[in-house]
Amino acid sequence: MGDKAGETMKLQTAYGRFAARVNSRIAALLVFLICLAALPAAAQTGPVKLAILGDSLAAGYGLSPAQAFPARLDAALKAQNRNVTIINHGVSGDTTAGGLERIDWMMADKPDIVLVELGGNDGLRALDPAATERNLDAIVTKLKAAGATVWLAGMLAPRNFGAEYAKAFDGIFKKVADKHGVPLYAFFLDGVAQEPALNQPDGIHPNAKGVDVVVERILPFVTKNLDDHAASVRRPARP
Repeated sequence: MGDKAGETMKLQTAYGRFAARVNSRIAALLVFLICLAALPAAAQTGPVKLAILGDSLAAGYGLSPAQAFPARLDAALKAQNRNVTIINHGVSGDTTAGGLERIDWMMADKPDIVLVELGGNDGLRALDPAATERNLDAIVTKLKAAGATVWLAGMLAPRNFGAEYAKAFDGIFKKVADKHGVPLYAFFLDGVAQEPALNQPDGIHPNAKGVDVVVERILPFVTKNLDDHAASVRRPARP
């Protein structure tokens, strides 16, 4: 009986040690799994998708696809080793109302960021600034509700419609940006508007040189906000 009791005790001791080792490993595995689950999804290293919801200035009216703003911006970002994919959703002639109607179709691409470049055709057609503001407000609201980060590019009204119209129109973009707390690039055609050497014969659309100036001027805005976006989602801005 004594021998059997001793053997039983040894077995129990050995089993206890074995169980302790197993339990320790299980505990370590559980801690690892919990830590893994806690990692932010933003740790993914895929490219940031930047969609441009715009009109002919994004579509590249009168230019080859390689000369259009999205392609030139893509080249400028790649030169900085930015891990970004540009998606061109520019439609020539589009107004803010048209852009609002296209959001669901555009969001099928699942962009992380949307640069809204609309309003130029509203101004050229002297549309009611209040209607343009409502459309931009709805666009930003809908994009944010879909989970996209939104940037807004401003536009200035043609001066031939008078100072009152210009004042009402020009202020729209800052009002919408301030309301929603989104970054605003004050004037998309900064440095290019009314410069004959940088525009096509219609005096409205940039030529290839003009597009390069647009890209050069807006690039610091884009890179700063890419970094801000990366910080907000704890995602590396570069590969």
